[in-house]
Amino acid sequence: MVALLARMRRERNGAVADAMRYYGTSYGLNYGVSLPTVRQIARSGDRDHTFARLLWMQEVRELKLAALHIAEPERLTLEEASQWAAGLVNSELAEEAAFALLCRAPHFPAIFAAWTKAETPFLAYAALLGGARSPQLTVQWLPPTLEIVHRATGKTARLIAQGTVALLEALGRQNVTSRQAVLSAIGPFESSGNPKERFVREELLWRLSETDFPQ
Repeated sequence: MVALLARMRRERNGAVADAMRYYGTSYGLNYGVSLPTVRQIARSGDRDHTFARLLWMQEVRELKLAALHIAEPERLTLEEASQWAAGLVNSELAEEAAFALLCRAPHFPAIFAAWTKAETPFLAYAALLGGARSPQLTVQWLPPTLEIVHRATGKTARLIAQGTVALLEALGRQNVTSRQAVLSAIGPFESSGNPKERFVREELLWRLSETDFPQ
């Protein structure tokens, strides 16, 4: 861990750290290392789930982000995911968790089912983004996704809406049947009093309007 932190510190950029924008809890330490550099450093060694768990407990941005790339996706069961959940305290960590770990986890459907019901918005946001990238994405995930955006409130509601758009767009691009299911599901959003639901509908209408599928 000390060696990894030393590599991160050599890449520090205070100006970048000061200019970072994300929603949620700030890090204890933030060296401002770019995400591509963090990923490159983290992936330079072998995956080690125990080591990743150790890094995840540190209050250092770069170590937390690296942990997501060092962890072993096949070991992320629903019970194991609950040990990581408490650390998803801002939008950057949620986005990187979805990209690096969640979408690759064989047990992700169970995690998705649990996290979409969670009161913590960053868990739901991570689940939505993970679902958008997951090869296990299915039309059965449509109802819980719509429920998430319906109940979203506060400062993170926009994030939830964006995550919803990402998942539903990925689902709608699978095939003609899935696209029709998505478009039918968001139809009632036209007259919704929820601005986030209207945002989801407007985004998806143009994103899916020119989707072509093999004949």
